[in-house]
Amino acid sequence: MSGALRLQGQGNGCGHATGPAYVPAQPLSPHAEQVSPSLEFERLDTAIAHAVAALEALTAQTDPASADILEFQIEMLRDPVIAEMAAEQIGKGQNAAFAWVAALEDYISGFEQSDDGDIRARAADMIDIRDRVLRALEGMPAADFPKGTIFVGRDMAPSLFLAHDWTGGGGIALEAGSTASHVAMLARAKGVPMAVGIGSFAVAPETPVLVDGDSGLVVVDPRGADIAAVGADKPAAVMPAGFDRSSPLGLPAGGFEVLFNISDISEIHALDAGACDGIGLLRTEFLLSSAADLANEEKQFQLYCEILKWAGGRPVTIRLFDLGGDKPLGGFGLEERNPFLGLRGIRLLLSMPTMLRIQARALLRAAALGSIKVLLPMVTFPGEVTDTRRIFEEEAASLAHRHVAISMPAIGMMVEVPAAAIMLDMFEDADFFSLGTNDLAQYLTAAARDNPTVADLYQQAVPALLRLIAQTVAVAHDMGKPIGICGDLAGDPEHLSSLIASGIRQISIAPSQLAAVKTAQMQAGMDG
Repeated sequence: MSGALRLQGQGNGCGHATGPAYVPAQPLSPHAEQVSPSLEFERLDTAIAHAVAALEALTAQTDPASADILEFQIEMLRDPVIAEMAAEQIGKGQNAAFAWVAALEDYISGFEQSDDGDIRARAADMIDIRDRVLRALEGMPAADFPKGTIFVGRDMAPSLFLAHDWTGGGGIALEAGSTASHVAMLARAKGVPMAVGIGSFAVAPETPVLVDGDSGLVVVDPRGADIAAVGADKPAAVMPAGFDRSSPLGLPAGGFEVLFNISDISEIHALDAGACDGIGLLRTEFLLSSAADLANEEKQFQLYCEILKWAGGRPVTIRLFDLGGDKPLGGFGLEERNPFLGLRGIRLLLSMPTMLRIQARALLRAAALGSIKVLLPMVTFPGEVTDTRRIFEEEAASLAHRHVAISMPAIGMMVEVPAAAIMLDMFEDADFFSLGTNDLAQYLTAAARDNPTVADLYQQAVPALLRLIAQTVAVAHDMGKPIGICGDLAGDPEHLSSLIASGIRQISIAPSQLAAVKTAQMQAGMDG
């Protein structure tokens, strides 16, 4: 073998990639929007000015009748009352996007509920200027790097991974990181070769690097023999004899659902909806690129509609924003000493009801167009489900009063906090349950999922995790409520037979794991 530098870490099981090293001058991260009142005032003023300028330019090119409509919008954008209402919200700690939406809510509702048809028609103009300013607030695009390169760094933000176009190949080699981190999960879903925990090393930009996601090996300046050795003796997955190709899943008797975990809209365009039973987990926080998007009801609604159209009538389970932890979109969790144990998931949403209500409205509207279920993240106590359901019901009543088509979706909860798993029978307000084994393992082991030095504790904890899953599934069955699993354990063929034995009949996995799971599923079915 060559004298090239060889480093050993942990792989994500997604093959290998070779390319020139991309070494960022400083750690790349998303544009973190932390709330500073003076900065938020400035950002909102600038966004409104941009919206006015765009409308003025459009007015100069349109006929008089259309110009009247645009001039009304300009007049409203310059209305000092609206500006003062937004400023008041910023003074209370809201960022510019949420302050702007809050300032316009009463205006829009008032127009929509008017008995005068001409005034009701103005509601569309108010919605237009609301969304125009939100688009102006979207801010800086996430930093990116060249296609086909091997990203080499200490760690990688999930938003940076999602902003990159992986169709041109490439891979990831991280000094730190963990195979249980969110960016590792995203890499598995897209089949991007990745090695983590390889330790500190120096590599010049553009130096060829080989990443073997199967073994966790990283080779700096590899030779032909290195590349040939990595690709050898790795046969493609073969479906078991007797696989029923007339069924999209070749399921064993007794009924078993396999759904997909989706984190990026672009993923669905490369997938056949008929290859799964639906979407078991749509991670909505990864669909958006800025804090302004968190306040943009229309953008969220359109994203959900796109997913529903692809699903073609199959069920789609949409998780509410799971912010905090290692997903600091909008700056949430950045200043917490231990963000995984802090204000994240449903805790954060209930503390910021404006954000929750915006997402609830988008989901209620989308539910009128397809089969949607809503999943609450990081639930610890029954009151969190009850409070969230109340907010959905209030927003449903408000939308119905405004003659907006809606449907109330089933509302379920992630089971990823041990306290919730142990007292599952108290969650009568939840319509269904979904086991999130990544965080459940993290909290069971008291070992951070993004810390490579304690990564081995995850594997040692599998027996305890399986025991808790079996107990939780039994309780859910006694309650007569559906329960599935959407964590990484569901996509691990080694443990599928144990999950089936525990009573699990629905799993949601990364699309890249489907072939291996089908094989293991058929074997488990034939063995049983």
